[in-house]
Parts: sequence; C-alpha cells; structure tokens
Amino acid sequence: MSVLVKIRTIKDSLTNNETKIADFALRSPQMIKDLSSQKLGVLVGVSQSSIVKFTQKLGYKGYTDFKFALVEAANQQSDEVPLHGDITTSDSFSQLNKKLLANKVKALNETSGLNEADKLEHAIKTILSAKRILVAGIGASGLVAKDFSHKLQKIGKPAFAEPSGHIQLAGVATFGEDDLVICLSESGTTPDIVAAAELAKKVGANVISITRYSENPLIKSADVALYTVAESSSMRLSSIVARTSQEFVIDLLFIGLTQTSRKSRKYVEQSNQAVEQFVKRKK
Repeated sequence: MSVLVKIRTIKDSLTNNETKIADFALRSPQMIKDLSSQKLGVLVGVSQSSIVKFTQKLGYKGYTDFKFALVEAANQQSDEVPLHGDITTSDSFSQLNKKLLANKVKALNETSGLNEADKLEHAIKTILSAKRILVAGIGASGLVAKDFSHKLQKIGKPAFAEPSGHIQLAGVATFGEDDLVICLSESGTTPDIVAAAELAKKVGANVISITRYSENPLIKSADVALYTVAESSSMRLSSIVARTSQEFVIDLLFIGLTQTSRKSRKYVEQSNQAVEQFVKRKK
C-alpha cells in the first residue's frame, strides 16, 4: 500500500503535530529523501521523536523505511494522470464527466492497494464457513450491503441485509460461533453498525469490517479488517466515491469466493439459468 495513500486516509484522525508532518510529506515527498528525522522535525516544527512515532503509526519500523517508501510512492505518483479537481456548480457536463471519472479511477486504484492478499483470503474462508451471514450497513453503505447479500445468496450462502439497526441487533442476538456479521461503514463510527459488531463478538460470532483506512471503533471488534478509501474534499463526490470503493471490495470478495469454491461456481450457474429461463417464459 502506498504510504501517500495511508497518510491521506488517516489524515483526519491525526494530532496537530502529526498533521504538520503529514502535510509536509504530501506536499514535498521528494524533499524528505535528503532530510534526517532531526532536520525534518525542525522544518515542520515538531520534535524528532514525533517524526519517529509518526512513521511507526504508519506501520514502518523507523524513519529510514518510511523515507524509502515515500520516495517510491512519489516516483509512482509522478507517472499518474493528474486529477482535474473538485466538481463545482459552474462545471460543464464535459468537465463533470472527466472529474468524476478521474476521482472514481483514483479511488479504485487506491482501494486495490489497501488490502493485503492474506486478509482477503482470510475473509473469503470466513464467509465460506459461515452458516448465517448478516451484511450490516446504514444509508449508502446499506445499499452496498444489500448488493453483497444478493451476491452471497447467488452462491448459496444464507445471507441477508437489513437497513434497520434495531432489526440488525435482534438478528445478531441469535447468532453463534458459526455465524458471521459483515459490517460496512465508511467512517467506521456508525453507531448502529458498531453496536452490531460489538454484540456479534459478545455472542461469539465472527466479524468482518469494511471501513476507511483508519483507527476506528468498528475494526476493534473485527476478526478481519478490510479497507476502503474515499478521500475527496468535494461533498458532491464523497458518498459517490465511498460507494465505488466499497463496491470494489465486495466484488473482489465475490470473485474470490467463486474462484475458491467449485460449489459456489455451480450455484452461480444455477441462479443465472433460473433467471434466464424465467425471462424466456415471459417472452
């Protein structure tokens, strides 16, 4: 995962000193390759220990590893097509088209690098072994949850999605160690979804969380934490890009499930045939 993606996705949850370091890293990544941690601290106005702690928070052993990762990410970023900025009310349809496409492509590219293969494989195994599955989401995440529940039903999994937080809790209360709750929340702080995850852990069920890359309440209850990204300063784009990222993750899981399980592939064929036969009868 690109260190620049990591920084952008956790930026809202950083302390003041960490934000100073993050802003400098995002603005001038190439400059850091020639700076010691002490010199960087002087430039941004924080202590050397704050620099080291910041790099460790991002998952690096120390400043040197962080510096190498930052330079590599900056070099890759220089080859990317630049974004066209945020959508505004004065944009023509052509401009809107280009900006929306650019933001969606960026979100997909960044999401693809957020989740490690072993975590995705763990999630797939957990889904395959589950007897009952609740896909929990509220609002826009609820639409993605409903989509994923339909996909899981196509491969023979007893999955359901319920937009009411109260009904979600009532269902989870009957779960046990062979059951699974998949929690979607872009922020990771949606109260209804956090409550469902916490109850799932209390009754012994498994939990998969799908949230933005950050420290948040939801992943504390998760057996497997998967991540999405929706970094956008435009309110017109935030929910759209968040949904794009979430859909990418659930599609990745669905394809992984069908690749892993011959039984799942058979169920998909059967469900597709059933729909095709019904459509033919209507004609």
